[in-house]
This record gives sequence, structure tokens and C-alpha cells, in this order.
Amino acid sequence: MEERVFTPGEATQTLPLVRHIVGDILQTGVLIRERAAALGSNAEKDPALVRAMEQLEELFEELEALGCAYRDWNFSLGLVDFPSVIDGKEVLLCWRSDEPELRYYHELDAGYAGRRPIPPEYFTAQAKEGT
Repeated sequence: MEERVFTPGEATQTLPLVRHIVGDILQTGVLIRERAAALGSNAEKDPALVRAMEQLEELFEELEALGCAYRDWNFSLGLVDFPSVIDGKEVLLCWRSDEPELRYYHELDAGYAGRRPIPPEYFTAQAKEGT
């Protein structure tokens, strides 16, 4: 399957669904971490924990089917990246679950620490195209 490339506007349109999926991921991830810590070495035999891990995998697959990817393995920030192009370069639009809207991107090798604001013209250009 070919990788989807999002404009900032297209990524923004997916945010209600992405926000819901990420909320479920964060909740399930915390549950898994807490239950695994409580069970210790017996964790892998716990049916509830196994099912929670299966649910987590299904949630990741839902995001991948949309064309984006989950990037917060500590289950604390709820980071999601959307493939995009800005200034002719392949980049990742980057949204965090506590942010009300999509406003940042980073280069492929920069990661979260390299986030920069999406240039406003990438939002206004799409608004003009849609009219």
C-alpha cells in the first residue's frame, strides 16, 4: 500500500477520529503498564492483559489505516505523525493529544524535539483551493 501524504488541512480533518483513537491508546497503554507491573513475571499469562495488548495493536492498526502513526511508547503524550510535504521536503506533521489543533511539523530525522510551526500559508492555500 502506498503511503498517504497529508496536507495540513487533510490531517486536521482526521483529528476528531485520531483524537478518539489516541484517547483509547493512552487509556489502554496505562492499563497495560499498571497491570503488568502488578503481576510481575506472571503478566504474560494474564488473559485480561493479553486482550488489552491485542486491543492496543488493533488501535495502532486503525491509525495506520488512516495513514498516520503513533509515536509515544510511554503513553504519556499521545504523539501522532502524519506524512506530508512542506517546502518541497518530506516531513511529518506532528500532533500531541493535549493540543487543540494541528500546528507543528518536523523533518523525518528530527523527531519531536525538532518540531516547528507549520507555515500559515499551508493552511490558507488549502482554504483557497477548497473555495
